[in-house]
Amino acid sequence: MRPMALFRRKVEAPAFASAPVGAAAGASQIGQFYSYSVGASEEAALSVPTISRAVSLLTTVVGTLDLKSYVLQWSGEEYEKIWVQGETWMSRPDPSVPRQWIMGKTARDLIMYGRAHWAVTSRYSTGFPATFQWLPANMVSSEKMPASPEWFGMPSDLEFNGMPLDVSNVITFLSPNQGIVYAGRRAVQIALRLDQAAERFAATEIAAGYLQQTSNSEPMSSEELGELAAAWSNARRVSAIGALNSAVEWKEFSSDPSKLQLVESRKYAALEMARLLDIPGYLLGIDQSGMTYQNAQQSRQDLILFGARPVLHSIQERLSMNDVLPNGRHVQFDQESYLEQFMVESPEIQKEMPVPDLPEDEMELE
Repeated sequence: MRPMALFRRKVEAPAFASAPVGAAAGASQIGQFYSYSVGASEEAALSVPTISRAVSLLTTVVGTLDLKSYVLQWSGEEYEKIWVQGETWMSRPDPSVPRQWIMGKTARDLIMYGRAHWAVTSRYSTGFPATFQWLPANMVSSEKMPASPEWFGMPSDLEFNGMPLDVSNVITFLSPNQGIVYAGRRAVQIALRLDQAAERFAATEIAAGYLQQTSNSEPMSSEELGELAAAWSNARRVSAIGALNSAVEWKEFSSDPSKLQLVESRKYAALEMARLLDIPGYLLGIDQSGMTYQNAQQSRQDLILFGARPVLHSIQERLSMNDVLPNGRHVQFDQESYLEQFMVESPEIQKEMPVPDLPEDEMELE
């Protein structure tokens, strides 16, 4: 009697093949970091503290969430999500950098420009992408797209740093919202001008005012008055104590410092930035109230539902398309685990702080 043979399914690691990025001239510019740059509009927007904090919060959330993979199965009444093993790039899209970094950069481009780009750097033997590299959005352009702040579909041509790219080797993410460098241009400029006004006041060593000649002195020329004012200002930088003769008097402006620093205007501008980024003001330190365990948990939900969700969906829906994954496969950010990991261990507090219900499309089926 012959012994029964034992059969085991052979598991093979997917083979890699270099993506043909060298076919396009722009591919030679990828990875040449000395030529990379941040757009002037983006740099100006990020110099506003409210925008900087908001972008930091959103990119941190996106970079923190893990990606999961699933397929849909019809149960007879509705589609159910069946979780399956994910691809290797879901844990590290670019092997040369941490996943948090490339995801954060992608989220920032979507917030700033309304679009983001990954270059495919290698592929599996099946032809699907295996690794990627982030491309700065301000350096990627399309001649066939209209000259507007918003792209209305996937581009049929792309240039990187002025040189053509192979579109089939670029993953373009599109946000449903215009980037803030376009939609918030005027609001950002107002915030910058208010900050500049406050900076000018902060650079003044003494109270604002003017020097006035007395009536019993010989009138000075405009040049002499200018020299006098400059000398007085320079002397105050060295010492707060000054001395004047009977021909000149010091007059202080009646405006109080709060008006000169434009406190209310700057506060309103900060609220405008919060509205621009769809983030509740209290998350950015505006109109803060006493934080408790319960509203601290609620704030994490608000950050995802109001601020990060459009960015999260832009990324996960694009990575679920058929040029990245086989038909029927999808990816999703694990938002539920992010909310649960911040739950306080105390049973008494957990009773007061139930895990907030997420929309059905974000819930993991048990």
